[in-house]
Amino acid sequence: MINKFNQSNYHSICDKLAKADPYLAAIIETYGYPPFWSRPNTFETLVHIILEQQVSLASALSALNKLKERVQELTPARLLLLTDEEMRACYVSRQKASYIKCLAEALLSGQINLTELEDLDDEVIRAKLVALKGIGNWTADVYLMFVLQHADVFPIGDLAAVNALKRVKNLPADITRDEMMAVAAQWQPYRTIATMLLWHFYLSAPKKK
Repeated sequence: MINKFNQSNYHSICDKLAKADPYLAAIIETYGYPPFWSRPNTFETLVHIILEQQVSLASALSALNKLKERVQELTPARLLLLTDEEMRACYVSRQKASYIKCLAEALLSGQINLTELEDLDDEVIRAKLVALKGIGNWTADVYLMFVLQHADVFPIGDLAAVNALKRVKNLPADITRDEMMAVAAQWQPYRTIATMLLWHFYLSAPKKK
């Protein structure tokens, strides 16, 4: 059975994590529960996540809105009608334009079916996604967490989550990825929700000067 969470059990899982980890408990005590971040299982959502790779959330959203303005409804078929110049006018880099077009082609050809992914486990979904050009583990992690609500994902490639983890637990700056994964393993089988608490801290806590 796939380990998922939903809006009705979200706070109780937060409470369970807080009971087991005083550092996470302190986040809830100080900033309240994190929002229930979720996105629909659509082509537009995956385009949005690709646009968010290595840029600010604001600039990714700006590019997404420009694309939607240009094609009205963001579907694979409509997206493929855009030229590279039109994509660039929507603030989409040449590299990301090629990633998004490959995704559109994969959906239209039936190479990947988003609805079918809903019933598969993490590693099968990850393998299908990372087989597509421009989709790596970070994009797959965000899709698993926000779209499919899989409960036990820790996105080791996400700088905000990693930096929040270091601050919350006072970890050394040079801690390795393996050591951080070992710390996150303490939150199994709810690493996704623990990550949402870390993101909540990252967005809410005053930044260190």
